[in-house]
Amino acid sequence: MDPMTQSAQISSSQGLADGQNSAAKESKPSDSFLSSTPVSLIQSPQVKDLIHWRDPKKSGLVFGLSMLLLLSLAAFSVISVASYLLLALLCVTITFRIYKSVVQAVQKSGDGHPFKVLIDKDVSIPPETFRKHVDASLTYINRALKQMSRLFLVEDLVDSLKLAVVMWLLTYVGAVFNGITILILADILLFAVPPVYEKNKTQIDQYIDVARTQVNTTMAKLQEKLPGAMKRSKTE
Repeated sequence: MDPMTQSAQISSSQGLADGQNSAAKESKPSDSFLSSTPVSLIQSPQVKDLIHWRDPKKSGLVFGLSMLLLLSLAAFSVISVASYLLLALLCVTITFRIYKSVVQAVQKSGDGHPFKVLIDKDVSIPPETFRKHVDASLTYINRALKQMSRLFLVEDLVDSLKLAVVMWLLTYVGAVFNGITILILADILLFAVPPVYEKNKTQIDQYIDVARTQVNTTMAKLQEKLPGAMKRSKTE
């Protein structure tokens, strides 16, 4: 084979391999983005078992602690709640430290610091893990900014009108509930809806299909009443 032809084939194969490697590198942020979205977090097996009450003790403990935290935030400021939580943690650790020291002094044992295992444990965040989560968060933020730009600059009139209706409804919600109240209701629904849906899945799916059909019909009628220029831009 001619040396020039052989070198050209080698260079082309190297270029193809480099392109594949670069494509693989570019696909990693999207994979990490998908794995870090709130939807994928809720769909993870651990969270699904938690909100479906597979282990009632664990689910009850998490639900109780989350409700206690939200109710505390509703009654006190964030600074007060954080201070009380840290103070309670310090009281527990200091009391346990003094108790173990007294026991070691009485028994004349050399067990050492009771939290030595935890102190020696490496709690630092690896740079690779930090950069991976930052890249995933940046991808999510960029997509959100792009979506906001598309909605507020009225790229699609129907979608912008949907956002306007949602914001108008939220003004009434904000007049009745504050942020903490909404979080408390969301926490209750998160632990109450999945078991109910699991027991009545067939009936609920039927009602959801009917509602989806009505919404799609209404949106189709709305789009038909739009000006012809707007409909042409949407089809394009």
